[in-house]
Amino acid sequence: MSTQTLTIARLGAQGDGIAETEDGPVYAPFTLPGESAALAVNKSHGTLISLREASPDRVEPHCRHFGPDGENGTCGGCTLQHAGDPLYQTFKRDLVINALKSKGLKPDVAPLITAHPGERRRAVFTARKTEKDLLLGFNQAESHHIVAISECPVASPGIVSRLATISKIGAAMAVNAEPFRITVLETLSGLDLSVDGIKGFGDRERRRTVETVLGERGIARVSLNGEIIVEPTKPIIEFGGVAVSPPPGGFTQATLAAEEAMAALVLDHIGKAKRVADLFAGSGTFALRMARKARVHAVEGEDKALKALDFAARNTQGLKPVTIEKRDLFRRPLMAQELKVYDAIVFDPPRAGADVQCQEIARSGVKKVVAVSCNPITLARDLAILVAAGYRITSVTPIDQFLWSAHVEAVATLEK
Repeated sequence: MSTQTLTIARLGAQGDGIAETEDGPVYAPFTLPGESAALAVNKSHGTLISLREASPDRVEPHCRHFGPDGENGTCGGCTLQHAGDPLYQTFKRDLVINALKSKGLKPDVAPLITAHPGERRRAVFTARKTEKDLLLGFNQAESHHIVAISECPVASPGIVSRLATISKIGAAMAVNAEPFRITVLETLSGLDLSVDGIKGFGDRERRRTVETVLGERGIARVSLNGEIIVEPTKPIIEFGGVAVSPPPGGFTQATLAAEEAMAALVLDHIGKAKRVADLFAGSGTFALRMARKARVHAVEGEDKALKALDFAARNTQGLKPVTIEKRDLFRRPLMAQELKVYDAIVFDPPRAGADVQCQEIARSGVKKVVAVSCNPITLARDLAILVAAGYRITSVTPIDQFLWSAHVEAVATLEK
């Protein structure tokens, strides 16, 4: 390890500043382009010691837990609180532009739809029982160290105001000092806590958990490894006015604002389509909205999510018919012949993307396609498959819902 003063040339894909040296790039978290920084350099990693010259794009962090001088350690929940909005928003948009360019695609990319503090309705905390109480927070980057938090400007006030309650429930559930995860979703009927990673949970912990939850207000459900432990009331979220009770730990978009922006782009592109296939449909984020105007066939590999979608569709008046199909689209994609009957296709896969399914979409010739993605790299790969088959990209819109992180969503629309 050596101490070096280096000039930061650019931001990397993970939000770290990058300095070019004779020995290769050095990645330095919490630095910005144009800054001169004293770094403790260990191979390709630089730890910020001090700034010799700060960038005009640098701003004061929003949270006491952020950065190398963060309270209780360096919280790994955010990476870019120190970047001003113009630089930060350009960085996020460029993640999408550069991924597309890597596959030879150069469509117009719209300005970033921005995220704001306090919008995150879903947060994943790390917890660990201590001798005194429960340590609740986020892991330091590339570390098992848990940074205990007392605030979080990213999360919704409904979550932040209940941190003490979440800690109390976590302490009741903990069996030993092994760390575990608590995913918290703010729903219309209360917080939904989905806990993973606790082993040896027995009758004593179950009774203690139920008593603790029933003694608190505003908790809709607590589950462990997918099993409901206690459910004072059904957790309810709405997809375009359709009430849905998602399964324990089921996927939901992290912010309502981002979800609505994505849905608006999807609905606008499918237009007056009468029959739509929604692939990787989850609990119905898009399917139930589209069903206001079109017949929808929703395909999803996760059984509990599909059942939640089906129940919501069957119990909501005014929807067009919604059919469901449980199917692993990675191993058994809908074939081109099956897809030909639809006027439009929407797909929203996990980070791995949907290359095998896209090959069938490409052969189907369906006129309108919408790709929703949380990974610009796999999105670019999937779009390249469709473009090679004669589809034209009509719009690409980057959407921020993981504020001050290096993650960005995107919605791309295509026509044959």
